[in-house]
Amino acid sequence: MKLAIVAAVGLAVAGCATVTRGTTNQVTVSSEPTGAEAVSSSGLFCTATPCTWEVSRKTEFAVTFKKPGYRTEQVQVGTKLAGSGAAGFAGNVLIGGVVGMGVDAATGATLEHFPNPVFVTLQPVAAPKPVRVARPRKVAPVKAPAPPAASAPPQS
Repeated sequence: MKLAIVAAVGLAVAGCATVTRGTTNQVTVSSEPTGAEAVSSSGLFCTATPCTWEVSRKTEFAVTFKKPGYRTEQVQVGTKLAGSGAAGFAGNVLIGGVVGMGVDAATGATLEHFPNPVFVTLQPVAAPKPVRVARPRKVAPVKAPAPPAASAPPQS
């Protein structure tokens, strides 16, 4: 009897996505051009892309990319039900692992991050337009008007 119970528990756990997929996921972060600083809203960072982070499968976050001479960009990273995670979850249903289903739901083992890899093309900051210095114009000298002609005295 004990052997049957151990076998049933073993089968229930084997179908569990928490066991087959784990509770974390690797997320790759990269940019064009490379070498940008990447910081996540969950506290992860790297000083120069590309890099890879180990993230809890149920964590959604934003990644902010910064590089001198380029605009700061931000990408939202969400979670969705993974195909293989759904299979592990379904395995719990078939084998009767209600506990496994609860564990999978609590740990997020059935989820995966998207987009993954996280990629952004950084846009250069527009170079400031050169300041044009006005050159002084040469102005032609203004001639003074000629004095009025003297009128001749009236003749009688």
